Amino acid sequence: MAVDVLFHRLAIQEYRAACRWYGRRSPRTEQAFRNAIDRAVQQIAADPEQWPTYRNHYRWVRTRRFPYVLYYHVLDEDHAVILAVAHARRRPGYWLRRSRS
Repeated sequence: MAVDVLFHRLAIQEYRAACRWYGRRSPRTEQAFRNAIDRAVQQIAADPEQWPTYRNHYRWVRTRRFPYVLYYHVLDEDHAVILAVAHARRRPGYWLRRSRS
C-alpha cells in the first residue's frame, strides 16, 4: 500500500530553485529533472522503508542522472515527509533542523 508523501515547505523551495536553475540551461533538462524527482517520490511512496537510513531516523533516495538526494522521514504507516531536496555535493546535513519544525 502506498503512503502519502508530503514536502516540507523548505524542500519545496529547494525543488523550485533547482527547476529554475535547470530551466535556464534547457527546458528539456528541467523536464528531465522534474521527472527524476517524480520517480524518486514514487519510489518513496511505494515502499518508504526500503531506502537506506541516515542518522537512524531519516532515509534518503538519490535521483537518477542528477546529483540530488531526497531526505525524508517516515511519520507513520500512511505518511512520509520529504525534508530536503538537497544537492548531493553541498552542505551535508544542513536540513536536519527541519525535522523539528
